[in-house]
Amino acid sequence: MSEPVRLAFQRVSTRQPPLPLPAYATSGSSGMDLMADVDGEVAVAPGARARVPTGFAVAVPGGFELQVRPRSGLAAKAGVTVLNTPGTIDSDYRGEVQVILVNLGDSPFVIHRADRIAQAVLCPVTRAAPFEVESLDDTGRGAGGFGSTGR
Repeated sequence: MSEPVRLAFQRVSTRQPPLPLPAYATSGSSGMDLMADVDGEVAVAPGARARVPTGFAVAVPGGFELQVRPRSGLAAKAGVTVLNTPGTIDSDYRGEVQVILVNLGDSPFVIHRADRIAQAVLCPVTRAAPFEVESLDDTGRGAGGFGSTGR
């Protein structure tokens, strides 16, 4: 296993008590838990969405992105997920990390301070060098998509 990549977080919230830094719940976790930095509680009605602050900004190193992903338990139990999944925190963004949650469930979903609302996964990024060609190489699949393989 390689050395962990250092990831600098800056506390941007003044709410008290301060939330802990995002952290891995277990030694095998891929994502760090992100918590809701809200006053009191925020109710998200069925079919509605909410932008939920985390209280932190982050300096993602060059060559990486921080992906904001749903928590499987929230999705399975309450029908709540991250709307633009995965959300991307780019290496040059320095604003507060916020999570766009959507309630696809049948009842209001209430978010309390320090609730674990999403997870953040640090991923390497490879930059592409786009260029134009007259035609693309042939493959067995060709232009078939959207269920064209019959699976």
